Amino acid sequence: MRDIFRQTTLTIAMAAACFAAQQAHADEGGVSLWLPGNFGSLAATPGTPGWSWATVYYHASVSAGAGQQFPRGGRVDVGIAGQADLAFFGPTYVFATPVLGGQAAVSLLGVAGRNEGSAALSLTGPLGNTIALNRTQDLVSYGDVIPQVTLKWNQGVNNYMVYGMGNIPIGDYDSNRLANLGIGHGAIDFGGGYTYFNPVTGNEFSGVVGLTYNFKNTHTNYQNGTDFHFDWGASHFFNKQLQLGLVGYYFQQITDDFGAPAALGGFRSRIAGVGPQIGYIFPMGDKLSGYLNLKGYKEFAAQNRPEGWNTWLTFAISPAAEPPAAAKPLSRKY
Repeated sequence: MRDIFRQTTLTIAMAAACFAAQQAHADEGGVSLWLPGNFGSLAATPGTPGWSWATVYYHASVSAGAGQQFPRGGRVDVGIAGQADLAFFGPTYVFATPVLGGQAAVSLLGVAGRNEGSAALSLTGPLGNTIALNRTQDLVSYGDVIPQVTLKWNQGVNNYMVYGMGNIPIGDYDSNRLANLGIGHGAIDFGGGYTYFNPVTGNEFSGVVGLTYNFKNTHTNYQNGTDFHFDWGASHFFNKQLQLGLVGYYFQQITDDFGAPAALGGFRSRIAGVGPQIGYIFPMGDKLSGYLNLKGYKEFAAQNRPEGWNTWLTFAISPAAEPPAAAKPLSRKY
């Protein structure tokens, strides 16, 4: 039974952990490919081979100080704020055949929902058009598409992972808008992670680090710098179903933007967040397992980035772990 608990837990975690998004904060206009909090508990644990599906409802509310300036599409927005209500969704396929001694998986993420942006003041260049005061815009539409590949290894209570992902910029984007669901440029992200999970004690800790390289936004001739990010989660399973713990993240831009106004310099951004989480595993018939997870983050230490709070509600469906084969009865010949 202990092995079944471990395999089921790892499977639902695999279905829920393979998501990243691009609609919340940092870099040009306060937007980056990587959404801090993307990875969490059990991130590096392998799963049961087959198809799984996850849907994530994401809500965020952020704002920057009245005097903070953000470059966007050839202008500078001052005192920006935003609110997002988004749904991220997509399948993951876990391969049964080992790759380099590990377990490979591929996933594809889509996003749709509502994004609202506002600015206390928008300034154009010296040869530009109009100075706008107190602008607010909202958009209900679709975002970019994000493919991801992971490779994971298990060694007892220790689990290891490497991953790679990219951004296909087909989402709804307009450099003149305050609210977008696409980021307007391609990007690639890669990194690795570790999970300690002991099914005997129910204790777990996970950490994932990564780097994002952003390609130039041809709509604005602006290129975001390289981003470093670290997501972590720690939890305790009180039984085979209930999980409680903490989550957190740290995001730091490590190279300058190209195309920022001289007054803004390299416009490197930073943010950190921490908060609680609760998870619940439940059977869905004989073949499937369900997983609900709610986590929230309060942000702090913002630099060149709006600050606020966000919550994630995840519902994942994945294959149930196969029970061990029953031992054959002994037969004796006399």
